[in-house]
Amino acid sequence: MNIEKYPVATDKEFRGYEFYSEGPNGRIKKVVHYTELKQFGENYFNLGFGDWNEITNEVNYLAVSNNDDREKILATVAATMLEFIKYYPDAIVMLIGSTPSRTRLYQIAIRENFEEISEQFEIQGFRNGAWEVFNQNHDKYKAFSARTR
Repeated sequence: MNIEKYPVATDKEFRGYEFYSEGPNGRIKKVVHYTELKQFGENYFNLGFGDWNEITNEVNYLAVSNNDDREKILATVAATMLEFIKYYPDAIVMLIGSTPSRTRLYQIAIRENFEEISEQFEIQGFRNGAWEVFNQNHDKYKAFSARTR
């Protein structure tokens, strides 16, 4: 995506990433974690994303920052996925929002950037109880998966 991104730090396993959102509500630490989902089989990973809570030392997956940088944040999260895939090329990354509105936001972002995304990834959506090839004209996907082509 040709959208400005934040600088990102990663852990040595390239499964954890962090960056800072900058905007009218201040500097907010964001984290992205790729967690293996062994119950689905080998190479399945969940993309978890949220704000870091300095008090509890936990990720808040429900936080709403409203820092006027949504596109830059989404582009940065997408960049972590590209980095993650370099080290885990056989990974199937699962994405589901922590709320229905976040899942919808992911769908909109995929749709808006589908041409570029589909060059590198095969995207599937989960709706009506089944996985299907992502269709830009369908709504109400409950989850998404991405694997390299």
